[in-house]
Amino acid sequence: MTSILKTAVLAGGFVLSAAAAQAASETLKTVQERGALNCPGHTGSYLGFAEVDDKGNWKGLDVDLCRAVATAIFGDPSSLKIIPLSWAQRWPSLQSGDVDIIIKASGGTLSRDTELGLQFSSSYYLGTTKVMAHKELGLESLADADGGTICIPAGASQERQVASYAERLGITLETVAIEKTEELEDAYFSGRCDLYAQWGPVLAIARSISDNPDDHVLLPDVLAVEPEVMIVRQGDDEWLDIANWTLSVLLFAEQEGITSENVDEMKANPPSNEVGKMLGATPGMGTPLGLSDDWAYNVIKKVGNYSEIFQRSLGQDSPYKMPRDLTALWNAGGVLFPFVID
Repeated sequence: MTSILKTAVLAGGFVLSAAAAQAASETLKTVQERGALNCPGHTGSYLGFAEVDDKGNWKGLDVDLCRAVATAIFGDPSSLKIIPLSWAQRWPSLQSGDVDIIIKASGGTLSRDTELGLQFSSSYYLGTTKVMAHKELGLESLADADGGTICIPAGASQERQVASYAERLGITLETVAIEKTEELEDAYFSGRCDLYAQWGPVLAIARSISDNPDDHVLLPDVLAVEPEVMIVRQGDDEWLDIANWTLSVLLFAEQEGITSENVDEMKANPPSNEVGKMLGATPGMGTPLGLSDDWAYNVIKKVGNYSEIFQRSLGQDSPYKMPRDLTALWNAGGVLFPFVID
């Protein structure tokens, strides 16, 4: 009887797994029938990650990751619709199907998993939450800021992180929560706030392009370390696979020295079986994901590898000249790595 029960449970598990896979494939089917991937932007600009010019053209790390996913599906990075969303609108928009995936400088957290019913990709960026202060205040750390005012982005995880860190230090801070990044930075730089808490890369960019960068200091406190991830609805397992493998292909291409410039040569003469499979020179890369076998080739050819994306969005080819730091590959002192293509 025990054996029969075990068999029944296992069989039931396989049925459930098959049903879950079928349900998950509906997201890809919906996107393909629509003819475009719906991805979130920002209400305003989030420099280096999602910026829009006066002609409505978007650029940035998050935007290019959306383009990479769109290219994986359609072979065309323009098969993408960017929908401006506030931080608070992210989750309702994903749950309602208004957007298909969240790639918006968002971290994976327990509450987002267990309470909101979301699931996460591997991390595509590892960032810290830090605090910037007016240099004239003479602060050496956040512990010296008791009673001060601090600007924070409304509806983002920094609100919780600031409150938790201040409680740990035993200090009181008056918070000024503002939704739009431009308005938030205006409030800080105009002197409305003594401090500005934000994701580290955003602070570094804001300081670097301010009128007088030397008038502002980044305090040594690290309020939190947050891995930024791509986020989908729970049950979208096949859809999450596409997000994860798109990211992995970007990283694997960088690791193997494959760029948008040399990808044709690499496909014609693959240096390894793994590269040949990734680029579609040999079959097997697409069918398990519901995509064409040359989807990864299209991504690298039309969007570039991870390094190319980073450098034009945040790095040396951008106005911000940010180093990779922890967001480098594992073999270059960082924490990012691709999955194995076998």
